[in-house]
Amino acid sequence: MDAERNAHAPTPAESDSTHASAADVVGPTTSGPLHTWLLAIRPKTLPAAASSVIVGTALAAYDGGFALGPALAALVIALLLQIGSNLANDVYDDERGADTADRLGPTRVTHTGLLTRTQVKTGMKVVLGLAFVLGLYLTWVRGPLVLVIGIAAIIAAVAYTGGPYPLGYHGLGEVFVFLFFGLTAVVGTYWVQTGTTTPLVWLMAVPPGLIITAIIVVNNLRDIEQDRVAGKRTVAVRIGMRATKTEYAACMAGAYLVLTGAVVAGALPVPTLAVWLSLPLAWRAARIVFTQAGRPLNGALAITGQTALVFSVLFALGLLLAP
Repeated sequence: MDAERNAHAPTPAESDSTHASAADVVGPTTSGPLHTWLLAIRPKTLPAAASSVIVGTALAAYDGGFALGPALAALVIALLLQIGSNLANDVYDDERGADTADRLGPTRVTHTGLLTRTQVKTGMKVVLGLAFVLGLYLTWVRGPLVLVIGIAAIIAAVAYTGGPYPLGYHGLGEVFVFLFFGLTAVVGTYWVQTGTTTPLVWLMAVPPGLIITAIIVVNNLRDIEQDRVAGKRTVAVRIGMRATKTEYAACMAGAYLVLTGAVVAGALPVPTLAVWLSLPLAWRAARIVFTQAGRPLNGALAITGQTALVFSVLFALGLLLAP
């Protein structure tokens, strides 16, 4: 979900060898291939991907529809889609010339030459292929609509930074993340287990979707100056730094307020208010967003992802403890 930034696209004659020196960027490459692939996969992004599946599964269990097989498949698919998107971002941002010496985000393996473009693209295809195979199982369980949604999700994971109209390069990053990692992930997880949806499930897809969207907001805030110079029209570039910080606060506060409103309205049991125990994490992230700029915002990215996971786990525990 880390859509990085456009500078000058390489010419077709440029090959996989046209990268910054890996030693100059990340030091001597003595950690081995496993470490290199972990850099590409970016494990720190995975908790956020799992959070929506946890919410959907918790709601299914609360309504008596928990199904272990579909739940596990939904979780693995969500993680694979996140990994596939990370690999796509890594290689396609490099192809577009988006990764430069001024990069503020985590190390990119393609740009630094740790892996070739061909290797990263192959890894992306393998990961998304596995997601597709697992989707066939869910299609067998729930019907052909699962296949349609799954293919759309795979295309979107690549189209975030790849293809003729990369979503992340045209100010559509937040929309993509909210729709696929929020609404689709929560409602889809519930649906493949129960065969139905409810208004409450759709409503409860909003909180994790908002927190995960806040990750993209921080990303765009961090890179706002580079994006402005490159002519990349993210939401942050369009609305400015101050308004982007307000956008982040609105996403984070909205997650807690939506759930609290559902409890007050009697749609959710009171123990789900346990999500407020994750507020210290959210507050730490917000302090960084409002007081720091540039590279330190990477800390806010990580903490916001942690908030998404803790929020979802506490929500699940609250439903489990409900009378």
